[in-house]
Amino acid sequence: MNGLPQDPIILLSYVNTQLRDNYPSLQEMCDSMGVDEEEIRQKLVQAGFEYSKEQNRFF
Repeated sequence: MNGLPQDPIILLSYVNTQLRDNYPSLQEMCDSMGVDEEEIRQKLVQAGFEYSKEQNRFF
């Protein structure tokens, strides 16, 4: 995943921090970083996390 953490819990923390501090949406973050949004979603869904567009974070 283009240098993103492979561990789902570390990935969760990293992505949520990026979303909180730098990006208004998951799509914008993925476009800016050149990563596959669906790949991130699937990895985090498998770990039990869902993305909330309204809150702009995984929980």
